[in-house]
Amino acid sequence: MHRTDSSPRRGNVLVLTIFLMIIMVGLLAFTLDLGYVYVADSQLQRSADAAAMAAALDLMDDDALEGNPNETGIVSDARSTARTYAGVNHVLAENPQLATEDIEVGYIEDPFDPDSPLQTTNINMYNSVRVRVRRHSDMNGEVPLFFARFLGSDRCSLQAEATATLLVNVRGFEVPQGEENVGILPIAIKEETWLDMLAGGGDDGFTWDSEAGQVQAGSDDIREINLYPQGVNSPGNFGTIDIGGNDNSTAVIARQILHGPTRADLAHHGGRVELDDNGELFLNGDTGISAGIKDELRSIIGKPRVIPVYRTVVHNGNNATFTIVAFVGVRILAVELEGNFKRKHVTIQPANVVLRGGIPETDQTQRSQFVYSPVWLSR
Repeated sequence: MHRTDSSPRRGNVLVLTIFLMIIMVGLLAFTLDLGYVYVADSQLQRSADAAAMAAALDLMDDDALEGNPNETGIVSDARSTARTYAGVNHVLAENPQLATEDIEVGYIEDPFDPDSPLQTTNINMYNSVRVRVRRHSDMNGEVPLFFARFLGSDRCSLQAEATATLLVNVRGFEVPQGEENVGILPIAIKEETWLDMLAGGGDDGFTWDSEAGQVQAGSDDIREINLYPQGVNSPGNFGTIDIGGNDNSTAVIARQILHGPTRADLAHHGGRVELDDNGELFLNGDTGISAGIKDELRSIIGKPRVIPVYRTVVHNGNNATFTIVAFVGVRILAVELEGNFKRKHVTIQPANVVLRGGIPETDQTQRSQFVYSPVWLSR
């Protein structure tokens, strides 16, 4: 009986087994390192997102409320905030640092268009911050690899970018999806009065204490003016306007003071109140009843709201037509609508207002002041 020597066959099986084990070890190394890289990439993106969103919030200029805009200051603050938030969002247990070129502050004309570039001209319109967080050889070090080094690769470079935006210039409002109201008061202020206040006119006798949630006597360097009742050169009208149907009742005005115009109210204007291409919006006047809205106005003392600014008004009473040219953010500080007419007042001061539903102005003409959208990741 002839016997075949199986040694070569066994040798081939052994070689094949070793080869397969090498492949499996390589695949395991690749899988483990791929997971490690995935974690690093996710953490880089989280760090960039947080840094960009926090930095964009600094584009709201509190100094402008006092009539002293500080554009260079808010850019510097945004950069500092970006570094801080990038650093506290660890990447592989390390605090990432940002180089100067990793932070860009600028203006995106149409934030909803992904191809609209970030521009660095016209600093007073800046609305976006782009942040890049890197793990490169020259910044924060490359991401180390462990098992893959046996295959000739011991590290790799990664980076993540995020751009956060907030609207700083709106031409109107619509009720945002998922909501039923938008925070506009149905009372307009004269453009001349508003601009005079920004130039240093008006009074400064009240302070809003945000921690205590109350108005206190004393100066805070933010000027104050009377919103209502005011003379508007339109007999029978004190600045109240119809957002919605013509000849709104006092009850409708009171509701809008408390909650803002509804989707149904804005349906009378095509779903939005918005300045046209000439920068104008025409709204009917409403006679209103001052004593009938005192309680509603008092109930929103301290709460930021948007009011329209009008340039001209023609006709009288319910027939008045206001030409709206801007929207501004304010805070009511004091209300007195009873007794002698000369003692009546609704005292307001500029305030930063953050609300959804703003319609962006896509040219660089200023249509609003102190009115912002929430920050969102636009890129």
